[in-house]
Amino acid sequence: MSSATIDACSLPLRSRLCDCASWKALLAHHRAIDPVDLRAAFHAEPGRVARCTTTGAGWTLDWSKQLMQPTTMGLLLELARERQVPERFAAMLAGARLNWTEGRSVLHTALRAPASATIEVDGRNVVPQVYDTLQRMARFATALRTGAWLGATGERIRHVINIGIGGSDLGPAMAYQALQPWRTRELDCRFVSNVDGNDLTAALDGLDPAQTLVIVCSKTFTTQETMENASSARAWLVSRLGEAAVGRHFVAVSTNEAKVRAFGIDPDHMFGFWDWVGGRYSMDSAIGLSTMVAVGPERFGELLAGFHAMDEHARTAPVASNLPVIMGMIGAWNASVLGLPALAVLPYEQLLARFPAYLQQLLMESNGKRVDDHGEPVSWPTCPIVFGEAGTNGQHAFYQMLHQGTTIVPIDFIAFRTAAHPLGRHRLLLNANAIAQAQAFAFGRTGDEVRAEGTPEALVPHRTFPGNRPSSFLWADALTPSSLGALIALYEHSTFVQGIVWGINSFDQWGVELGKSLAIDVIRALDGASPSAAHDASTAELIRALGAQAT
Repeated sequence: MSSATIDACSLPLRSRLCDCASWKALLAHHRAIDPVDLRAAFHAEPGRVARCTTTGAGWTLDWSKQLMQPTTMGLLLELARERQVPERFAAMLAGARLNWTEGRSVLHTALRAPASATIEVDGRNVVPQVYDTLQRMARFATALRTGAWLGATGERIRHVINIGIGGSDLGPAMAYQALQPWRTRELDCRFVSNVDGNDLTAALDGLDPAQTLVIVCSKTFTTQETMENASSARAWLVSRLGEAAVGRHFVAVSTNEAKVRAFGIDPDHMFGFWDWVGGRYSMDSAIGLSTMVAVGPERFGELLAGFHAMDEHARTAPVASNLPVIMGMIGAWNASVLGLPALAVLPYEQLLARFPAYLQQLLMESNGKRVDDHGEPVSWPTCPIVFGEAGTNGQHAFYQMLHQGTTIVPIDFIAFRTAAHPLGRHRLLLNANAIAQAQAFAFGRTGDEVRAEGTPEALVPHRTFPGNRPSSFLWADALTPSSLGALIALYEHSTFVQGIVWGINSFDQWGVELGKSLAIDVIRALDGASPSAAHDASTAELIRALGAQAT
């Protein structure tokens, strides 16, 4: 790709979404076909499932139950082409500064590129840096796993505490649970993110500091919540083992050597990452150190290989058979054309119980934006509200609203053919529920069908299901490190596709800054300073009421 192309793709799109011919054609199409009836659509098109099934990097997506006519996806893909989705994806891979509001490249894909790759930022190949860090991580993880790394008293480390927040916590915590079948039994990992002292207290409960190592994850080593937790963990350790023990029981994932050294951590035990890695895209960087410690360098390498497999599929597959493009355009259709305000992510796999929470940050921090690249307010809905729960637990919580509520919520089902822990008929029953729920959401049950079952007339309205709830069904053969990596990359890239279509920057997060900056003045007031005159009456009263008990 030429530098001219990269530079052009680094800038805001010349046209706004509302000015695109393909967007106007899509809206006209929607007016012409609305509403779609899924029962009628399946009856009219016997080959619908085959047409609406796409595969890539070990994953299969059945999107036949989306509220679309046969021509809808073609119009969506034409919009993707007009919005330059393939070109901007290529620009991202080439190091373009797509995060233009912060002047940064977006190169999380470099974290899982092969060692032979050349990916340049400011004329420098970053791949050797990535592999140097991976090798240092592997040496450290192996030393912990084998018992070669000993604590200050000469005892083996048995417990690892990962302290971070946001992307420094959600990805590692999710992966730790998802990869449970591959974790070593020699080490127990716990995760602390909330500045609420109950979180850290619970994590440290019952632990022997002589057998505990803490990984502090903060790029700047100034993140308020992380450093408060790290300081309290340090005090806990020092009160029992003394100051000299800090260097054997704390390591850092950071780039701020001065602050890491001042904390008492040897810079040789500091693992860095780069400003071209956004926090919510960082779990395959040094932020994943706890993951590598838990599953080992080999399995971590398989996780990276899965990421890269989906990267390659996204890079090479034609738009019409490109999983991230198709998923991204489905999301854009549901949110921006149909006006559906939420997305339920329902993994029928208990090991993925934390995956919906991980996606909340990935999708909502990336695309929860109200202005486009031109700084103009958008006149179309962008990111939906993301929520979810592992099946079948969610069926006994919020599925009632999904089936019969007044708000239609699109659904992503995620399932696997085989189980990591085969046990009797459990997997069969789990998958049967996933398949049946997708069927029920799509086709419902009519009043006549309910009456035919002998239901009293007074109860017919209560037992009728309208159906026409759109869903996609995403499945793979098994949950493995590789398939997990590919799944995460699929959502990363589909999120980017939607950002391109909407004309927003998916890689900045200015919205998280305001509350953090205002908290500084509130902290001062809670510490005893007079409330700022800038505080409104409600804020001032809350400071007065809660400050007296804030200990």
